[in-house]
Amino acid sequence: MHCIDTEGPLYESIRETFKRLKSIFNIDIEPTRENLAKLQNKKIDLGGLENSVQKAFNPKLLNYLDTWDKIDEMLDEILSENFRGKFPDSNNNGWIFNWHCLDHVYYNINPRRRDIGFHNIFDHYQEKLITTDSKQDGLHFHFHPNHPILKDASISATHWFSSSNHLFEILSRRIIDHNWFPSVNRPGFHVNRPDSNWFLEQYIPFDYSNQSVQLTKDDENQIDLADGRFGDWRRAPKTWTPYHPAHDDYQEPGDCRRWIARCLNIGTRLRLLTEKEIASAFEESQNGKPVILAFTNHDFRDIRDDISNTYSMIKKVSADFPGVNFEYAEAVDAFRNTMGLPLEPRCELDVGLNQNGSGHLLTISASQKTFGPQPFFCYRTRTGKYVHDNLDFEESFKKWTYSFDDQTVQLDSIDQIGIGTNTGYGITTVVNIDARSGDVTSKYWNEPDSNIS
Repeated sequence: MHCIDTEGPLYESIRETFKRLKSIFNIDIEPTRENLAKLQNKKIDLGGLENSVQKAFNPKLLNYLDTWDKIDEMLDEILSENFRGKFPDSNNNGWIFNWHCLDHVYYNINPRRRDIGFHNIFDHYQEKLITTDSKQDGLHFHFHPNHPILKDASISATHWFSSSNHLFEILSRRIIDHNWFPSVNRPGFHVNRPDSNWFLEQYIPFDYSNQSVQLTKDDENQIDLADGRFGDWRRAPKTWTPYHPAHDDYQEPGDCRRWIARCLNIGTRLRLLTEKEIASAFEESQNGKPVILAFTNHDFRDIRDDISNTYSMIKKVSADFPGVNFEYAEAVDAFRNTMGLPLEPRCELDVGLNQNGSGHLLTISASQKTFGPQPFFCYRTRTGKYVHDNLDFEESFKKWTYSFDDQTVQLDSIDQIGIGTNTGYGITTVVNIDARSGDVTSKYWNEPDSNIS
């Protein structure tokens, strides 16, 4: 299961490269091309860190695709049937991609020239998948929490709730502008924490995030990610079988509804997928366990070599397990098929909007139990502001209301109302209501045997 953290073009100046060198290894060297070449050839004494630095700053990892033209050149090849077919699975089907699209928003500093704006990356990939007829691929969710003080697009953070305004605005815009809501998450910076664990538990059933791995010496030498910083998966299961997390500890198996799958890196500097890890997946499958072998990289690097190298490892390992087949999958299908999730119908939402005293009452009734206790509810004002709010509960997982009045906002100030929800099977329902006319549109994603991802 191939996830791509889909973030658009990325630029890095020589100063930014050496700034990362300082952050990762606490090495302070004059930022010159000559010094970079020396580091890449282990020509500078780093007190035993020469190999780790060489791997982290090798030319391939620094060869960023810094314009959309460069990314599109790669996409035009890898999305073709010819390219996919070079890497067949056990059923002779071609490679499948899962594009987890990010919105870069609310940044004041952008030294790496990220494409800032709502929907910019999502729109680009949605159009590309349509024009290349890539129905087999998935279009999913990826989120970077902003640092609460430093509004720098290059700075990592962990706190979803400190970024709640733009988290909720991104999802509100996806619902209202695109009739779209996610059923699969790939966390930015590989981060889960209690706040994101609880947020996802309300709305999104599938999460490819667990990076529990036996750290190598090169991993341990990278101090910017030491002691569980950012992607803290030190105590999580190292099995390739997905698990339900605990409510108070996402690294422990527990009673939450959400599924977490293990997902290691390819084509980067740490927590890498290896032949040994692939062999453990095949061995678990051979022993009767349900297995999703998931891996991830970024679209701002050329991923063609990553695919070729990963496929070579899979084929080499699979030769030692002749009774175990491997099959490519879209992210939702991977959970359904692997975990044997019971087939469910779509969740239809019956909505009503009626005068109620000096305001209006919205009622929402679900034809079956929703994944979380309430749908994601939002609206857009006539001034263009996107607002997310909680609903009032008539019956958890089944029926809710919302009052438009002087305590919230009057209906005549509203342009559009949006609702998004999932079933535990991963079927997504999106409802939009034109607040002026009362017209209702419903859209369903990820239905079985559907070509819509």
